Amino acid sequence: MPVEVTWWGHATCTVEDSGVRVLTDPLFARRLAHLRRRRGELPPPEAAVADAVLISHLHNDHLHLPSLARLSPGTRLIVPRGATRAVPGLARLGLRVTEVAPGDETAVGPLTVRAVPALHDGRRLPVGPRRSPALGYVITGESRTYFAGDTGLFDAMADAVGQVDVALLPVGGWGPYLGPGHLDAGRAAQALAALAPHRAIPVHYGTYWPIGMDGVRPHEFYSPGDEFVRQAARLAPGVSVHRLGHGERLGPEAAR
Repeated sequence: MPVEVTWWGHATCTVEDSGVRVLTDPLFARRLAHLRRRRGELPPPEAAVADAVLISHLHNDHLHLPSLARLSPGTRLIVPRGATRAVPGLARLGLRVTEVAPGDETAVGPLTVRAVPALHDGRRLPVGPRRSPALGYVITGESRTYFAGDTGLFDAMADAVGQVDVALLPVGGWGPYLGPGHLDAGRAAQALAALAPHRAIPVHYGTYWPIGMDGVRPHEFYSPGDEFVRQAARLAPGVSVHRLGHGERLGPEAAR
């Protein structure tokens, strides 16, 4: 499994497969509205180097225009259908935007990127009623890597995603309470058991937290990664789980 994955924090990862770099939900900000980055250094400039960028949904912490502005002009940007209408600023970034819906496939060099469903509110909140689907993506090259984006657990997840080698699963959030359409560590472990990949990496936790709320349910910030490892060992013992630090890379040698 020659894929390499680097976790930069939150839902931002670089997936390198077949010589192609795919970046997910880039968020390179120290502060976003009421959130501040509490753990991990800001990603270095190399994090913005990508052949293609995947956007799972339109929330500001996943589709962040100032972070997308750091990409090289002409970079392929794959977004949920309706995103360019809901977020007019996308058209001013000089990127090659491709809109997709569940089931659509896009070629990125030797890779195939397939959009899959996610159970999440995909709107550009809090502005406007226009809806776009929340998506996950399966990146297929020498390996098959599933980036779940933001999603709750749903019955058809395993069938929609199909067989994968690596799963990047959200296990927490950015606040003291998780609303509907999210996975916590326990539900993420249930999803892992259904998906049965070879390897898994917990993401979307332990990076951003609301300003002034450091003392409110701090375990929701610090513990989801370790709790996911514990729950996964119980529910999916055949899966190798790798809890990465910010900026840490999982390479092919981890599968040996």
